[in-house]
Amino acid sequence: MPSPRAHEQVVARLRAAGCVFAEEEAGHLLAAAADDEALEAMVARRADGAPLEHVLGHAFFAGVRLDIADGVFVPRHRTELLTMTARALIRNGATVLDLCCGTGALGLVVVRGVPGARLVAADIDPVAVDCAQRNLAGVTGEVFAGDLFEPLPADLRGRVDILLANVPYVPTAEIAFLPEEFRVHEARAALDGGDDGLDVFRRVAAEAPGWLAPNGALLCEAGTAQLDEAHRVLRAAGLHPATVTDEETETSIVVGRLR
Repeated sequence: MPSPRAHEQVVARLRAAGCVFAEEEAGHLLAAAADDEALEAMVARRADGAPLEHVLGHAFFAGVRLDIADGVFVPRHRTELLTMTARALIRNGATVLDLCCGTGALGLVVVRGVPGARLVAADIDPVAVDCAQRNLAGVTGEVFAGDLFEPLPADLRGRVDILLANVPYVPTAEIAFLPEEFRVHEARAALDGGDDGLDVFRRVAAEAPGWLAPNGALLCEAGTAQLDEAHRVLRAAGLHPATVTDEETETSIVVGRLR
């Protein structure tokens, strides 16, 4: 175990590195480190800008502990609105598809406790897929590596009740202004949404009707400035658009229903 004086020293180093929640982070690092040598390596990584979740090897989302690996997108607290919105729509026996699944956090939270739910997940990043397979073990064996819908089983067509797509939606020119721990330590493909941030969203929306069941819903997070265009894209794809917004976290979820 790390020495008793280590907490004070770790807090000081994290504060010097600009960590806003140094006290809390020090507690997590101390709890995870097997000895002083391991603690030193972890503190050094965090002070160098690596996300705390990557240093610890796990993240928490909506009360669920998730394995996570270097480079994999860290699920954000604000995205809990997407899972809450989906949970309000889901029914027993529903089929849920989690595209751009990352750690598998969204799908895991949405199907939790839902009798008979089928969860299918996919991501283009093989490292993220490996994380999702570990996190979803016991929930589903259907976790696929590939580009959006490409790797999915054919029997899923026309049967998806809830399509979760936490697509990248940061406009390319704005990535340079993101905090370093995101733009440097997370895969660019998980952040970069193209010129207006909606390139991947457009691809998902265009194909979604072929995969959704009647009255099925596509749910994506989007920026406030993107909502009008996102609604236009959904309408063009034959989906009926709506928005759910949380003013406190300044988060918006666009929902496209197939009717």
